[in-house]
Amino acid sequence: MLLEKYCAWLGAVERRSPLTVDAYGRELRRFLDYAGSNGIDVKDANADQIVAYLQWRRTEHRIDSRTAAKVISCLRSFFRYAVSEGIRPDNPAALLENKRRGSSLPHTMDRETVERLLSMIDTDSPLGLRDRSLFELIYSSGLRISEAAGLNVRDIDFKEGIARVKGKGNKERLAVFGVEAAVWLKRYLAESRPVLAGGPGGPALFVGRSGKRLSRKGIWKNYARYAALAGTGSRVHTLRHSFASGLLRGGADLRTVQALLGHADLATTQIYTHVDGSLLKENHRKYLPRLGQFAARHKKGSYEKT
Repeated sequence: MLLEKYCAWLGAVERRSPLTVDAYGRELRRFLDYAGSNGIDVKDANADQIVAYLQWRRTEHRIDSRTAAKVISCLRSFFRYAVSEGIRPDNPAALLENKRRGSSLPHTMDRETVERLLSMIDTDSPLGLRDRSLFELIYSSGLRISEAAGLNVRDIDFKEGIARVKGKGNKERLAVFGVEAAVWLKRYLAESRPVLAGGPGGPALFVGRSGKRLSRKGIWKNYARYAALAGTGSRVHTLRHSFASGLLRGGADLRTVQALLGHADLATTQIYTHVDGSLLKENHRKYLPRLGQFAARHKKGSYEKT
């Protein structure tokens, strides 16, 4: 009940997004299970015990500094809730310091690797055709997984080559997609989606076997299978990283890439300037021919509204 009340407070009072509520809820459940197994009462938990929990997470689950920072943020939020509800008088997690996040560069793939991975998908089946169109769209538009999962059929405009997506903070933006993605999307809508949805179906663009909206976890699981077949240790988000670094290799300016990715802060986009920065502009078409037109047309003002 404590977990449920906290999650309700997090969404209603703190106005956190559903994704944050879900992530914090899972982390808090993990902490409460650990506390129960080690005789720790939430009312009396101290900073040393929380540090021990963090050390356990690092050892047991091998979390990195970025994940550890998220764990600390979750625990600070939970104990702040506990204080507001009179469960305890102080917030022991407030004493913890977040170490500066590592400056590890995002993993990217070249065009050949992406093509090899996509070729592993059996497009003769309804599910395979769906996955090919889904990952083509993510790669072509640089979408986040949650953005792709949240798309509705009406959000796709084939005439303009854009998708209307909702990003972090429920902010809406226009994402550009290329001809290759459009081809696979049209095939999916004509051949695969009616089979999976049992007809017209609901509003969701990408659906599962049951006809319901495909979940983020479903997308992760399916991509992991294809990545293993292709012999790459990449994750779905690697497609987004590859999209961004590919545009910059092709000469697109940071503001353009920032808008296409939906980054609120330009500093978030700047990390891509350190990925394969030595490559020349002439290599852009070789590595990402589908995206080469995006950068060129944007410079001419075709995508100013994006």
